Amino acid sequence: MKPLSAAPRAALFALLCLPVFAPANAHDGDGGNVTYATDHAPIGVMADHRHKQGEWMTSYRFGFMDMAGNRDGTDRLSPEDIVTTAPNPFAPPPTLRVVPTDMTMKMHMAGVMYGLTDRITLMAMGMYMTQEMDHVTFQGPAGTTRLGGFTTETAGFGDTTLAAIVGLDDGSYEHRQINIALGLSIPTGSIGEHDQILTPMGTTPSPRLPYPMQLGSGTFDLKPSATARTRIGKASIGGQVSGVIRLERNDAGYAFGDKYEATAWAAYEPAPWISVSARLRGATIGEIDGRDPMIAAPVQTADPENHGGEVIEALVGINLAGQEGLLKGHRLAIEVGKPLYRKLNGPQLETDLTLTVGWQKAF
Repeated sequence: MKPLSAAPRAALFALLCLPVFAPANAHDGDGGNVTYATDHAPIGVMADHRHKQGEWMTSYRFGFMDMAGNRDGTDRLSPEDIVTTAPNPFAPPPTLRVVPTDMTMKMHMAGVMYGLTDRITLMAMGMYMTQEMDHVTFQGPAGTTRLGGFTTETAGFGDTTLAAIVGLDDGSYEHRQINIALGLSIPTGSIGEHDQILTPMGTTPSPRLPYPMQLGSGTFDLKPSATARTRIGKASIGGQVSGVIRLERNDAGYAFGDKYEATAWAAYEPAPWISVSARLRGATIGEIDGRDPMIAAPVQTADPENHGGEVIEALVGINLAGQEGLLKGHRLAIEVGKPLYRKLNGPQLETDLTLTVGWQKAF
């Protein structure tokens, strides 16, 4: 029997924890002794809440992304389509000769939050990530004869985020928050990763890998956001707008495109310890500004113009909030997303699945 991949294993783990989080007699009317699952945004939403003065929260998130197949604009492309029509900006050869076919990304994110005051919460988050990308190489300067395939891999620490979350509400309603946040991404991830490839001439050098396989941005980036959420009986609704704004080009001579995102969600709580959520997310990402002179190959990922685009994604999730004993203050959550619309600055790989599983503990 084939073992489960990381994404199904994480989902199965979260579902198996359902009975553990369910208290014997959790019900409305317990007042301040109840931690409501609907008081949390879906686990894929960052910097959504603040803490009371002196309160700490530690967190761990596992993120998984699966990409398969290529798209230019809204059109699907086969590898043969790409090598016969897509120009190579580093010609010769005149067209691309190496095509990525799929990619997986796994992210391990550890964070800490601290309530400096009832209105100001400080946050820090670090990341360790692993990435794999499969490719097919076509023989010679032209034609559709496949020479072979290869996989590139990178692993290491990504960029680090520091942020302050400031409340705009007066705190009079316990289950409502209106917050703005300003974060700074610090370039702690590598932008000089190398691995072995297969060229159209059959050689196997180890050059610097294209932009999606690097571990960081190499730039200091602003990460502003604004979030509002409120509880209505056994339901909650919320929304957030956020951005990633590159402040400069990095030492290699480029900057990833700015990213702007809007998301809205609704959640329902069958019992205080569990909620289910549905969320829509829309994002627009710009092309890469500039280029790294060490990244030059007949593959789409080496072209700064083949990055970014517009995406709309639908996500569903579950929040579990511990109510009693050792579980009180713990939260376990999972969220899975599938794209509804993709218009990419292609050709480039398209995302087919996202998954976030997270644990948080407030004290």
